[in-house]
Amino acid sequence: MLLVQFEVLSPTDSMVRTAIRAVATYQLGWLDAHMWAYAEHYGLEEIVSEDFSDGQLIGTVRIRNPFKTP
Repeated sequence: MLLVQFEVLSPTDSMVRTAIRAVATYQLGWLDAHMWAYAEHYGLEEIVSEDFSDGQLIGTVRIRNPFKTP
């Protein structure tokens, strides 16, 4: 069961405020901004998603599109 294998992360007030700023600053969609805010908050170096531009650096988080043709 996935809930046992992975920690469930809940947003903090700070993370929601960071996501709101990301919507305005980086023109991210609301859900993408949340994903980025979590990555930024937890110190992740990379997000793998097709919803961002490949290679884009947002704050300290690099974006990788797994479907980008080399």
